Amino acid sequence: QLQLVESGGGLVQPGGSLRLSCAASGFTLDSYAIGWFRQAPGKEREGVSCISSSGGSTNYRHSVKGRFTISRDNAKNTVYLQMNSLKAEDTAVYYCAADRSGICGTSEYDYWGQGTQVTVSS
Repeated sequence: QLQLVESGGGLVQPGGSLRLSCAASGFTLDSYAIGWFRQAPGKEREGVSCISSSGGSTNYRHSVKGRFTISRDNAKNTVYLQMNSLKAEDTAVYYCAADRSGICGTSEYDYWGQGTQVTVSS
């Protein structure tokens, strides 16, 4: 069964950090671009960050630049999202998705994870 599984979410105080993981099973991630998305209650899903299959290209939405870092470890078949200096407005369900084109920005993702909740609150 081909699937993505996110982990690492939780409750953290403002200013804190979390590292999300996106692990693949049933296929290898090394040829896929991986995107992280989030959806807060009552809001539309939005793109957070993306990393190309080679890892040589990354992008971030403006509101997380300088605070979030996306990376990948193809040997572990996992992509990470390091989130620092978290704010209340980062609270959302975070999803990862895989794009077989290997390139960020196509908006055509082939596989999605089930999501992991991130709550930033004091």
